[in-house]
Amino acid sequence: MNIQGPSSIHGIQGVKGPHSTNRTSGTKSSHSTAGPSDQLDISPAAAEAADHVAQSGDIRADLVARVRSEIANGTYETAEKLDSALDGLLNELG
Repeated sequence: MNIQGPSSIHGIQGVKGPHSTNRTSGTKSSHSTAGPSDQLDISPAAAEAADHVAQSGDIRADLVARVRSEIANGTYETAEKLDSALDGLLNELG
């Protein structure tokens, strides 16, 4: 008895799978061989909000400098801060 399913089933394949295409040596790829890259897209509303904050002068440069320093030194995350954040999250969730 031979039953055929809705699609054919391939045998064991390589990492690229059975449907990958091989490029010839004369074909250039538009993709980098270094792998995927990160990208950041900022919405117009977020850009406007950032401009508003920057123009208002409400940025506390001393606090920003301290937090950046703590992050760089690996001392920003403490058990107390993580416990406080977890408690706040649990309170929000109910």
